[in-house]
Amino acid sequence: MNCSVVSVDEALRDLSAFDAVLDVRSESEFAEDHLPGAINTPVLNDAERAEVGTLHKRESAFAARRRGAALVARNIAHLLETRFAQMPRDWKPLVYCWRGGQRSGALTLVLERVGWHARQLEGGYRAYRRRVLADLERLPQQFEFRVVCGPTGCGKSRLLQALATAGAQVLDLEALAHHRGSVLGALPSLPQPAQKMYDSRIWWMLRRFDPTRPVFVEAESRKVGNLRVPDALIMAMRAAACIRLELPMAERIALLRDEYAFFERDPAVLMAQLDCLRALHGSERVSQWKALAQRGQWDELVERLLREHYDPAYQRSLTRNFIRASKADVLILRRGQDADFAAAAQRLL
Repeated sequence: MNCSVVSVDEALRDLSAFDAVLDVRSESEFAEDHLPGAINTPVLNDAERAEVGTLHKRESAFAARRRGAALVARNIAHLLETRFAQMPRDWKPLVYCWRGGQRSGALTLVLERVGWHARQLEGGYRAYRRRVLADLERLPQQFEFRVVCGPTGCGKSRLLQALATAGAQVLDLEALAHHRGSVLGALPSLPQPAQKMYDSRIWWMLRRFDPTRPVFVEAESRKVGNLRVPDALIMAMRAAACIRLELPMAERIALLRDEYAFFERDPAVLMAQLDCLRALHGSERVSQWKALAQRGQWDELVERLLREHYDPAYQRSLTRNFIRASKADVLILRRGQDADFAAAAQRLL
């Protein structure tokens, strides 16, 4: 008996038509990337996949399939008795694995025989990934981007948040990447996703935007931390109109100290990150910055980092990469409070 399949195009047109999206791959496969809203229900976990793979190499394909079938059957039975036990008669899940083969086929078949309206994703995750990559080449060309630029600490991310709250279409590449986009931008409590997951997050945002309305985005380099912004998107951003945000130095320092307060709580983390700048600024200057941190002179340290590293580097990058930056509309804020960014967002809208 063949189970019912649905194409990637049909499934992605309206994922909400399914009551659940079940990713039956192992936990590490799921962690790297998955369909939006999917839940991980492995029919083979990482250890079991390794066991089956080893058996395939050392003994035979038949022995591996026999062992794999036993493990899959056991895991499906466990799912039926636990996670799926309370599902209603008309439950309609979408099921996928790596390429729409044996793992998802086995679960879909059992769910259908129970009486649920299960569907298997044709081509599995591999087909989904191909769709994401194709769309990331095509989608950026459909939108009018408005690029928010300005020196480090002027509140670009906060302006984007205020714009989103006000109802604007916002693509926050740093939030999606779990990184603030600079050498000190890593968030210690929030690791970056895998590149595939980052691609999926960007794709999911773009496909939901209205092409008749502008999309606000921050001026970024090609990489945000360890993650690469898709080429077609970065090219569309670099050709877009710019908005230059300006904030007084004292307000920039206060904003950065607020956002990077974890460095003041654990200066050792900052020391390690500052060492990454030795090649650019030399040991003497980096040692001076470290001495300021050790003495707790945070305002002076932040100002020196801005004047000696961040501001010159940002201006060079902006001038080189964003061709319309010199003609940017200027948005001057006197203070860096939430109310000021909210008012600025209203002016832009």
